[in-house]
Amino acid sequence: MPVSRRSLLAAASAAPVLGLAACFSEGADGTGASGRVRVAMMQPPRSGLSPLTDDAFKLSRWATAETLVVLDADGNALPWLATEWVQDGSAWTFTLREDVAFHDGTALTAEAVAHSLTTAAQAAPKPRILDGVELTVAAAGNTVTVTTAEADPLLPHRLSSPQLSILAAKAYRDGIVDPVGAGSGAFVLTAVDGTSSATLDRNPDWWGGEVLAEGIDAAFVPDGVARAGKLRAGEADIVEAIPVSQAGLLEPDQITEVPMPRTCTLYLNCSAGPFSDPGLRAAAREAIDASSIVEGVYDGRADLAEGLLGPAIPWAAERAGRTEPATAAPAAGTALTLGTFTDRAELPEVAQVLQQQLQDAGFTVELDIREYANIEADALDGAFDAFLLSRATVLDSGDPVAYMYSDFGSEGSFNLSQFADDGVDAALDAAGATVPGEERRTAVLAAETAILNADAAIPLLHERVIQGDAAGVSGSLKDPRERELVGPETRLA
Repeated sequence: MPVSRRSLLAAASAAPVLGLAACFSEGADGTGASGRVRVAMMQPPRSGLSPLTDDAFKLSRWATAETLVVLDADGNALPWLATEWVQDGSAWTFTLREDVAFHDGTALTAEAVAHSLTTAAQAAPKPRILDGVELTVAAAGNTVTVTTAEADPLLPHRLSSPQLSILAAKAYRDGIVDPVGAGSGAFVLTAVDGTSSATLDRNPDWWGGEVLAEGIDAAFVPDGVARAGKLRAGEADIVEAIPVSQAGLLEPDQITEVPMPRTCTLYLNCSAGPFSDPGLRAAAREAIDASSIVEGVYDGRADLAEGLLGPAIPWAAERAGRTEPATAAPAAGTALTLGTFTDRAELPEVAQVLQQQLQDAGFTVELDIREYANIEADALDGAFDAFLLSRATVLDSGDPVAYMYSDFGSEGSFNLSQFADDGVDAALDAAGATVPGEERRTAVLAAETAILNADAAIPLLHERVIQGDAAGVSGSLKDPRERELVGPETRLA
């Protein structure tokens, strides 16, 4: 697996950055930069590529928007646009890297950083990485001080989230955040064609050194079969999320299987409908055989879930699991609606298997399957009795607490289960207040146990994403956190 140039630069931040970057300025054959990289992306933008939403991860995967901090492979916080930081109670002061320019030519300043972070903190809804977090930002010289209402041991990790990218002042106009030409990364976002495509050009003045590819031509292709077809036909150089059903149709050297901190989960509506009854939630759990889904739908290219957190988080194996499982109630004649989306090719098939298994247990199940952009709002409003989702569990901070707050906290912004439980809230608060390390991991697993005991969601399996690369591609990034895809070292032969 290629080593991320981002991680190399961050880890060596104490050394001259441009000197390190120069070591990577030539290809293996000694040639210079070449070619535009054609990328087939899975999901189209949902909010005009606003970094305050999940669209931020596209900006990160294209290396156009950058953050103060990045994470290494183990989830440790490393310098990026910030070179160092110190904590004083609830305040963290970050020193900014010098000689960084945004794509519009303006300088990275403390005022620009404060503006970006303040906009995110005041957004409605705010980025999920800030669920339960109130912060203020003050600029002084070449530093910014971020102060939270309560001491936050994970603040540097939070600031690594692509949703807290730092953009030039031009990006913020009339309540809209437009990232075109406003980042600081290796590629300049020059154009976006709605939900069809995006164009990026090489940034010749990137602070990290030389960028090898001439640019990125991104196409949004929600249909997984069509994405895989673009790789087979030579119409794409890098393809996100090849469906399991298509992997066998590609050459073995065209695909890479990457274990993901991503869980395929059935969320149960705990506030209304049949699953407001804990007994019926338990009946659904007992009716489901996830092993048949792993083998039958995923061809064995997934790991059976024992909890919300999977093998990509090694310490999750220490979990206690359910300690107080509810007793199942009779399900005969219980009608429910199960929703999911087509953007991940396996999910409709998984939904059909779940439909059959639940009906075998006495439920009557109606499926509602649409594109994600057309179903998300209904899912968040609690329109379904159950919703099937593929969910990254450490997507934002490298730490599962943010995901658990978002999905299972009473005030969570992505609470598909419409779930509220004082015991779970207390467990999440305890985990969130604990400093990184063994004690925090223990607290996270205690919160997971509380969620599992309530059957607010039924984890089914942990995915392994399959990324496609054409034969002429080198230096593409295989990132379990889905933050990186094309970087300054990516090039075509």
